Parts: sequence; C-alpha cells; structure tokens
Amino acid sequence: MATKKKAASKKTASKKTASKKTVKAKVKRKPNAAFMKPMTPSPSLGAVIGANAMPRTEVTKKIWAYIKKNKLQDAKNRRMINADDKLKIVFGGKKQVSMFEMTKLVSKHLG
Repeated sequence: MATKKKAASKKTASKKTASKKTVKAKVKRKPNAAFMKPMTPSPSLGAVIGANAMPRTEVTKKIWAYIKKNKLQDAKNRRMINADDKLKIVFGGKKQVSMFEMTKLVSKHLG
C-alpha cells in the first residue's frame, strides 16, 4: 500500500510543474532597454547605414541588408563576410570577417 501512495504523489507533482510551464510561456518578453537606446554611428559606419541615430538592433538589420544587397556574404562559407571599400573601413581594414566578429567591430563605431 505504501508504494501506491508514493506513486500517486509523484503524479500530482508532475502535474503541478506542467501547469507552471504553461504560465511562463504566456508571459511576454520585454526588450532590453540597452538594445533599444538610439546610438549615433561614426561617419564611416554612417556611409553604410545612414547617419541617423538608431538602436543597435536596427544597425544590425541595416548592415545585413547592405551585405545581402551587395552580395558580400562568402559563397562557400556563409558565416564569412567579404568587405567592400565602405565596410573595410568599418572592419578595421580586414578583407573578410565572420558574422560574429562583425558585431564586435561595428560596436566600436557606435557612440
């Protein structure tokens, strides 16, 4: 008899955790205020995305739009970005950077 009671208590415990998970899924995420703060691009970055102040998220979107429009993504290794004359200045003179390194290099041009 003691084993049956233990089994029943395990079932109720699993039901409680399942109901907590559904509550967490309904909560809407807030964007981080640091990402939404308008940043002013440097003149070299402004030549690529425009000189207006915009949040970091928009800067990344505009850079990706520029890369795709000018077909600067490497054909074989899609994680690499080939820099044209404008982006080479932003990338610190490098001809090719990874997409992860790109965000680090671009952040130096935001102020």
